[in-house]
Amino acid sequence: MQTEDPSVTPVTPGFEELGITGSVLKAIRDLGYETPSPIQAATIPTLLSGRDVVGMAQTGTGKTAAFALPVLERLDVSQKTPQALVLAPTRELALQVSEAFEAYATHMRGVHLLPVYGGQGYGVQLSALRRGVHVIVGTPGRIMDHLAKGTLDLSELKYLVLDEADEMLKMGFAEDVEQILAQTPVEKQVALFSATMPPQIRRLAQQYLRDPEEITIKSKTATNTNITQRYLVVSYAQKVDALTRILEVENFDGMIVFVRTKNETETLAEKLRARGYSAAAINGDVPQVQRERSVNQLKDGKLDILVATDVAARGLDVERISHVVNFDIPTDTESYVHRIGRTGRAGRTGDAISFITPRERYLLKHIEKATRQQPTQMQLPSTEDVNTTRLARFDDAITTALAETARIEKFRDVIAHYVRNHDVPEADVAAALAVVAQGDKPLLLDPADDPLARAVEFDNRPPRERNDRGDRGTREPRTERRGRGDYTAYRIEVGRRHRVEPRQIVGALANEGGLGRDDFGAINIRPDFSVVELPTNMDPAVLDKLRDTRISGRLIEIKPDRGPGARRSGGREGSYRDGDRGGDRYGERRERPRYDRPSRDGGDDRPARKPRHKY
Repeated sequence: MQTEDPSVTPVTPGFEELGITGSVLKAIRDLGYETPSPIQAATIPTLLSGRDVVGMAQTGTGKTAAFALPVLERLDVSQKTPQALVLAPTRELALQVSEAFEAYATHMRGVHLLPVYGGQGYGVQLSALRRGVHVIVGTPGRIMDHLAKGTLDLSELKYLVLDEADEMLKMGFAEDVEQILAQTPVEKQVALFSATMPPQIRRLAQQYLRDPEEITIKSKTATNTNITQRYLVVSYAQKVDALTRILEVENFDGMIVFVRTKNETETLAEKLRARGYSAAAINGDVPQVQRERSVNQLKDGKLDILVATDVAARGLDVERISHVVNFDIPTDTESYVHRIGRTGRAGRTGDAISFITPRERYLLKHIEKATRQQPTQMQLPSTEDVNTTRLARFDDAITTALAETARIEKFRDVIAHYVRNHDVPEADVAAALAVVAQGDKPLLLDPADDPLARAVEFDNRPPRERNDRGDRGTREPRTERRGRGDYTAYRIEVGRRHRVEPRQIVGALANEGGLGRDDFGAINIRPDFSVVELPTNMDPAVLDKLRDTRISGRLIEIKPDRGPGARRSGGREGSYRDGDRGGDRYGERRERPRYDRPSRDGGDDRPARKPRHKY
């Protein structure tokens, strides 16, 4: 067991001394990596030696590079079948890990990487798999689906990484992970990384890893106390509008808005420019000359907002940066610390605002632990806040214009001429000129019509408060809870016999179809199948994505339930009728007697005794 002793300051070797060479070494130097983090220093030599690893480290300690660099260092580009598979609990983490691999492999020729996750079209994934892929980063559900279809060949796999293993088990992927492991070669190298080491993770490591070296690293990450950290829980669809409202009210000088991918930098910068803000995108594909021009414009005040990826903003130091916005929150807290460190430098104060979707709430605990500060939940600026700010700016614009006496004198004659010829009061003429100057955009928002505030207010409620229940045995009417639409019941072909729990259903469908937890109605788990309520107005494309979802290794074959009451309006109360754990979240909890476990031949319809662990 390797542990970091905080009382000792060891001399950390460089990446070259750890065994990283050639193109990979050049890439990480280009990215600004100088000194390996503790998890990297302990893990890289072990993985390069061919030994399995169990790494216990908090999110944000640099685990991605710890396993990605050794994989790339030993990759055989001539082999076209997948050599490395990284399993991640969410599509967001899968994308981030895939982009890290891409950055580290920048100078390697012929390396093909593929993220595989729910919500992405199969065509892209199938085409890439046919051409040949060296490294696959994916979520368990979609990997299982490809294995079942025979479109993914793991027969020559050499390296397998389980990233955020504890989160995968919490989301109900335990059986999927074990089935994937069972379909990989016996002779392979496995690296398992987890922030915690519960019994189920320990059992998984003992069963599937061979004499692993255990490495435990305690994070010492902390942030500048001059930085005020705030967060807003907001769904992905509302992020642009929420950012625009914050920009209207927040008193900022220069700002960096961080997004996850290169394409998103261009897209968001374009949307901000369309809304009247001076914004530019910088990412790894932007030429160095253009990047330097944008940074200089930010320094000189000719540009107010940079939309950037982590790689593009590494090492950026501009005094004007008063605010950092995490438009997409990173799952790696080390990246979070680096991002917000772009402000509050050299003794100055700074502000960091993070957008967190309801599914990403768990990251707050990681951030708090890594930064030793508790981010403050903020409220979306109200229409009154926006109107107050707009009126103040309007007043300032008038005051500035009044200072230009020569131009005012000329226009005073024009106004006087209009008043004499049309017999209109001067105040009305001034108001009409304001309308002309304002254009089609209204000066003030209507407080009575603010769907954005309603949506964000709902997203910001703690999970238990969203149900707004007075006790644990009832559930408020759906029209009040969701505020939109009816529900339709769908049948899925997994039930009590398959040891399915509500959290597994929610986790799998949310991950595959991009649904939020609040899109789920009642969940009724029966012996051989389950009935799940989903929004009636759900996009057909989402349903198509859900058809290939697997839970506990089984294809769910989702289809509308034809039973009585299959579709119902939002005004009725829902109930969770299986009595399983999680019922208080998805509907009415009923008292049930204890049952013995089913017989080994599966003939007993009774549900298994609930496990005592929390996974």
